[in-house]
Amino acid sequence: MDVALSERDPEGMRDRDERPVPPSALFRRLVLINGLVFTVGTLVLAVSPATVSSPVLVTEVPVLIIGLIVILAANALLVRSSLAPLDALTAVMQRVDLLRTGDRLSDKGNGDLAHLITTFNAMLDRLEAERSESSAHALAAQEAERQRIARELHDEIGQSLTVVLLGLKRTVDRAPEELREELHASQESVRACLDEVRLVARRLRPGVLADLGLHSALIALSTEFSQVSGIPVTRKVDSGLSGLSEDTELVIYRIAQESLTNITRHARASTVTLSLGEHGGRLTLSVTDDGRGGVMKEGAGIRGMRERALLIGARLTVTSSPGSGTEVRLLLPG
Repeated sequence: MDVALSERDPEGMRDRDERPVPPSALFRRLVLINGLVFTVGTLVLAVSPATVSSPVLVTEVPVLIIGLIVILAANALLVRSSLAPLDALTAVMQRVDLLRTGDRLSDKGNGDLAHLITTFNAMLDRLEAERSESSAHALAAQEAERQRIARELHDEIGQSLTVVLLGLKRTVDRAPEELREELHASQESVRACLDEVRLVARRLRPGVLADLGLHSALIALSTEFSQVSGIPVTRKVDSGLSGLSEDTELVIYRIAQESLTNITRHARASTVTLSLGEHGGRLTLSVTDDGRGGVMKEGAGIRGMRERALLIGARLTVTSSPGSGTEVRLLLPG
């Protein structure tokens, strides 16, 4: 890559490589601090009655040691105060997560490091914007692929199984009595397979969301969850929801769907509560269970929900205490 760049623009590369780098404000501050400490130390020695003989007398050694300790301590305190903002910046670097936006370091009162902190915050803004854009493209492609697979399952595999089921029905009607029981078993197996294909297709492409709206889609989702898992769901869905964009409705639906899926796989819950409504003037989705809780590490499912939340500027929180269940809360922008 470097060779290719130099071949295309050798003069530009030489200018960039040979351009002198100006000293940073932090470097100037450190030079100033050390110069000030040494200057003050020199003045103190010049005006003080302390003298040093040659060779140094034993009685003069403590004076030299004390003077050196004072100079080093003063220099350490001044440098420490100058570099203190770097510790806060390092802490932000260690905990920063592009899926948890808004974690920034204030540049006020940081003196010469304000430019560094401002640059770092701008870098985070740029990375979060790029991550959000790439996630939007990836999730859009994922939704398109889900719809394609759902159509193929419904139109091709579903219809093929339906044809097989009708053929089995005609065969059962004409079959001898001793073969009808086995054919009935085959017929039920095909019917169960057809139902499973339709269920998978509905999960991949929530047609009820586009046809009947978010309220009906969440009711259908929770009903289907109860039928499959055997866990009752208490629904508190506001029926007066309106003015939501298609992207917002899809994000809410997918996060509720993923939350219920995680409950089935991991929670060992006996009851679930799904609510969607206004709380404090902001639309909030909450999915709560009474399972084992204790979610310590976020897997792909939760991180996927966070990516979806960022697409609409919403905030996702997961509260999970051992033995106290788990709550997934989506707070939409006001």
